[in-house]
Amino acid sequence: MNITVFCGSSQPHNAQIAVAARELGRQIAMGGHTLLYGGSNLGLMGKVSGGALEAGGTVIAVIPTFFSEEIINSQPVSEIVRVANMAERKEYLIAHSDAFVALPGGIGTLDEVMEVMVYNQLGPLRDPAHRDKPIALYNPNGFWQHFERLIEVMGQNGFYRSGQPPKYFTAPTIDALLQKIIGLCVK
Repeated sequence: MNITVFCGSSQPHNAQIAVAARELGRQIAMGGHTLLYGGSNLGLMGKVSGGALEAGGTVIAVIPTFFSEEIINSQPVSEIVRVANMAERKEYLIAHSDAFVALPGGIGTLDEVMEVMVYNQLGPLRDPAHRDKPIALYNPNGFWQHFERLIEVMGQNGFYRSGQPPKYFTAPTIDALLQKIIGLCVK
């Protein structure tokens, strides 16, 4: 199974999130799954990819060509996929992944989460054989609670297509998150 991890290249103030990112990468690799991610060795990206590589996993970095060669070649990965821009990166990740995990992050991570939610919501309109791809939000200390509240307010105001909220789940631990996401993909 191919699992994309959305995360930033920033170092979070909460060191436990960085520890969890490394553990997520390690567990993805130890489960025999392939990690796809944004391509940097900085911040959480470096932690998750480093954890997968240390565990002997396959890591695919998908990175826009406008980043410097130093950044593009900064992480020893199994494969580098170069794309023209951020939109192509999201398209590639969605097309080549079975499931998604979002670590706490900034606006780039939020953008990626929303792109998958829109894909899942509009997919049946484009392709009758569409299958939703699970997206999990790693939720230490309630990081995603304000996002969840915003989704709730959208529903209260009638902004879901056919009254159906976006499909995602949150988990407070990496173990719980991976167990559920793998279970959803096996069905």
